[in-house]
Amino acid sequence: MNIGPLSRRDFMRTCAAGASALLGSHLISGPAFARTSSRPNIALIVSDDHGRDDLGCYGNAVIKTPSLDRLTTEGVRFTNAFCTTASCSASRSVILTGMYNHANGQYGHQHSYHHFVSFENIRSLPVLLAEAGYRTARIGKYHVAPEHVYKFETALPANSRSPVEMANRCKDFVASDDPRPFFLYFCTSDPHRGGGTADELPHKPDRFGNRAKGYPGVKQIKYDPEDVIVPPYLPDTPECRAELAQYYQSVSRVDQGVGRLLEILENTGKYHNTLIIYISDNGIAFPGAKTTLYEPGMNLPCVVRAPRQKNRGITCDALVNYADLAPTILDFAEALPKRNTLQGRSFRSALDEEHPKGWDVTYASHTFHEITMYYPMRVVRGRRYKLIWNIAHGLDYPFASDLWAAATWQATIRRGEKYYGKRQVEAYLHRPKFELYDLQNDPHEVRNLADDPQHATVLSDLKAKMKAFQKRTKDPWIVKWQYE
Repeated sequence: MNIGPLSRRDFMRTCAAGASALLGSHLISGPAFARTSSRPNIALIVSDDHGRDDLGCYGNAVIKTPSLDRLTTEGVRFTNAFCTTASCSASRSVILTGMYNHANGQYGHQHSYHHFVSFENIRSLPVLLAEAGYRTARIGKYHVAPEHVYKFETALPANSRSPVEMANRCKDFVASDDPRPFFLYFCTSDPHRGGGTADELPHKPDRFGNRAKGYPGVKQIKYDPEDVIVPPYLPDTPECRAELAQYYQSVSRVDQGVGRLLEILENTGKYHNTLIIYISDNGIAFPGAKTTLYEPGMNLPCVVRAPRQKNRGITCDALVNYADLAPTILDFAEALPKRNTLQGRSFRSALDEEHPKGWDVTYASHTFHEITMYYPMRVVRGRRYKLIWNIAHGLDYPFASDLWAAATWQATIRRGEKYYGKRQVEAYLHRPKFELYDLQNDPHEVRNLADDPQHATVLSDLKAKMKAFQKRTKDPWIVKWQYE
């Protein structure tokens, strides 16, 4: 056959596309087509600072998130999914490498004045997928470095506060007739704090990206501060309610962007063969959640819809964390490297079960947020007990600048309140070396059992697990057991 000026690669793409059009992707089978037709497209959607309990599908009866609620009915909702570090850059590095940030080198924020970047030898998820024959694109918040380590073939321009516009900019990439499956990394900057203070509103809340003129394609959904649900770890004050109302509005904007992206996948015929994952990088941007490894900071929304999933609309209580995301995605893509340096593991086999075995413990590792916020913590969490090791416990707990300036926190300090939510202000600012919590009887983590003789065995067992985790993942901070 004379293939003219086509390269061999282009020729193979043309043949694969022709076979797919002739037979239909659901009829193609066998090794000759396994790499082009059986593997799913992948859409990984990451929002910024979205708490687990702030979706309808996770039990919030006030907030409006119909698109994510619908996705849950067609997939699986994880109730115990955890980031490993409650800070934007560091968390995203874990998502994209399958390695804890103490191992990939992205210890904290990537901004030039912080200068945290991953090690040169890291092979990230988009790189591995591209090597396996996927076309890759990112849109929205990036916040990791160096770029060649986290390399995508395409970087789509967009305002990451405008999620419907973001979705529309993905249409050509999704609809492409390129026979390769795609990996789309879709990252909003909502519902992160930002956009200034709403001085015209009572209690001057942060805007959370909301603006009077709105965003293209977004229907503004506003909330009355009296209607929001104040979680137990936050103070029920007018300032907090005002800020939660702005935050809710930002979350609803994210949901509309997700809805538009799902619509584009459906209209282009790609929806049913696309693995869709929705997560948040860390907890809500209020003191007590983001930057902490208390439950509100690390126990996050995770919704997965997989092609050919047997059981849909279920909840799964497996304890998974964000180091497991890259291995799971690579598993679906048939692209797990033979020499696997990933520190997480695939939870693909757990997607059809509500109570899968072997997923009863997870770990977390946080070191920095901004470079001025050194406060390394390591966590081992089981189904009942959770141990936090505050390695720099002699230091005051450091604040992210936006959390310190938040109307919610400033009102607490201004009034001289003893408590912030259920936790004492003093206990939040000054933490002991170890914090041991019985999550079954103390879900809000306010009664530290580390010095309780009745829990000495539990403490010892969890310390042993933590040390083994640190050794297994080559954590440099393991030396602190010996030298401090």
